[in-house]
Amino acid sequence: MDRPLNWNSRNLTQGWQRGVTAFYYGLNFQEEDFHKPQVGIGVPLLEGNLCNVHAYRLATLIKQGCEKEGLIGFPFGTPAVSDNITQGHEGGNASLPSRNMIANAAECVTSSHGYDFLIGMHNCDKNGPGFAMALARLNYPGLIINGGSIKPGCHRGQDTSILDVYDSQAAASVGAMTHAEADEILRTACPGPGGCGIAASFNTWGIALEAMGLSAPYSSSNPADDPSKIAECEGIGALVKRLLAEDIRPRDVVTRASMINATRAVAAMGGSTNGVLHLLALAREAHVDFHLQDIQQICRETPVLCSFAPRGKRTMYDLFKLGGTPMFLKYLLQQGMLSGDCITVTGKTMAENLADAPDIDWNQDLIVPVDKPFKPYADMQICFGNLAPGGIVFKVSSMKEPTFRGKAICFDDARKIVEAVERDEIQPGSVIVLRYLGPVASGMPEVLVATAALATPKLDGKVAFLSDTRVSGVSHGAIGVHCAPEAAVGGPIALVEDGDEISFDLTAGDLTLHVDDAVLAARQREWQAPEIPRTRGYLADFAATVSQAHHGCVSKAFLPDAE
Repeated sequence: MDRPLNWNSRNLTQGWQRGVTAFYYGLNFQEEDFHKPQVGIGVPLLEGNLCNVHAYRLATLIKQGCEKEGLIGFPFGTPAVSDNITQGHEGGNASLPSRNMIANAAECVTSSHGYDFLIGMHNCDKNGPGFAMALARLNYPGLIINGGSIKPGCHRGQDTSILDVYDSQAAASVGAMTHAEADEILRTACPGPGGCGIAASFNTWGIALEAMGLSAPYSSSNPADDPSKIAECEGIGALVKRLLAEDIRPRDVVTRASMINATRAVAAMGGSTNGVLHLLALAREAHVDFHLQDIQQICRETPVLCSFAPRGKRTMYDLFKLGGTPMFLKYLLQQGMLSGDCITVTGKTMAENLADAPDIDWNQDLIVPVDKPFKPYADMQICFGNLAPGGIVFKVSSMKEPTFRGKAICFDDARKIVEAVERDEIQPGSVIVLRYLGPVASGMPEVLVATAALATPKLDGKVAFLSDTRVSGVSHGAIGVHCAPEAAVGGPIALVEDGDEISFDLTAGDLTLHVDDAVLAARQREWQAPEIPRTRGYLADFAATVSQAHHGCVSKAFLPDAE
């Protein structure tokens, strides 16, 4: 097309305000550089986290790849929070707010500096979602590069992952494994850089980005510490140049059809509940008509085809060795589970991207045929009911039956659940209710410490867990999260009392608190909103602006007035 590739930066490099160019000369610009497109490279800087420790090294390779194509790359830093290191203490409150901070930071820097293109880096759970939200909001040409998964650890000849760390520690706490062996696993499970290798939040969103077309093929499955990742970063310039030339924008890529593709892939892989939150947020930012009810329908009709941990034992490194994410997506496309017409950041359609991907060799145990699924419906299901009028997201890989009924045991502190398990106070058939940890109350932290405690042989899949907060994708069991509205704003979950009966039916999509409406109304009249102390300024700001989980916890500024 006729539009110059430096469509935005030329307003600064050749604009009416000549004074700003003094800084470009200070950056050693030559005369020809003032006509080159500028690429912002969003780097989630956090060298104190394995997922992000290599981010700036990759960003340098991306910058060099841009320079090879006559582009100028400018890496810039954004906030980053480790979802693992912050587990179980005050730091966990920062995880979800960091996603929205990344979106704001990327939008702020990219727009204010007049960049022509934005590359976001997905290194840890909230990095990719934050950059995707910024891309949808800006609608500047852009894409997301995956930082790559960690390689597996090894314990006594067996591959291990971060899941084995938490499961072994839980087993040791109840005497099912020695503390010495559990600590052996802990020391060897995470051998180098990269995001957690299982179907947790990081890889769920990585595959979702590739399935919706915001990441290039193979980006999600190329490992962090592998020559394929280096080659991907060094070769990105040609892709950037093509997108600029063809003026393909994020909202051309993020459509209702591509969101369905992403959700289908997440369901088929056995992905994390956090993926639902990010899909909803991205839909709001991109102005796409896509809601929790749409996700409910997709999850009902999509079988589980992968044995990634925590469902099974496999990791993204296994997928890489078999042929990568395009191999998996190609099979979904062949089975009519994806739309092949969606445009992607390669400038090609999804079908064109996958045409040359390898076919699945069925002599492996990671992916199964669609007629022999691990489960005929997704491990992730959506329910609505008098306990969750706005919806609740279930992850139930350990449940054999789609229904559950039990008596409630209520907690307001995740650590108290751990202590109750250690004292053998929780029995099979119970429904553990954890509340006052939603987005307004506490930033919606992950409570892996609680769900890991419930993963003992006695309780795994035999108790249910319901909460208005989030869990890590490492979690497994019968887990319902993102309950909306949350307790802190008067949601029905605040009214549950010990001993109340609660049931859910995943295939029907129902969650019911079996308490008479008149009793609930009386409890509602007596309920008082808690005073929530704001010990951190970022949490106070997040609480003041955040929407509820069924809107993806985006800022309320992005919701229609009616919502």
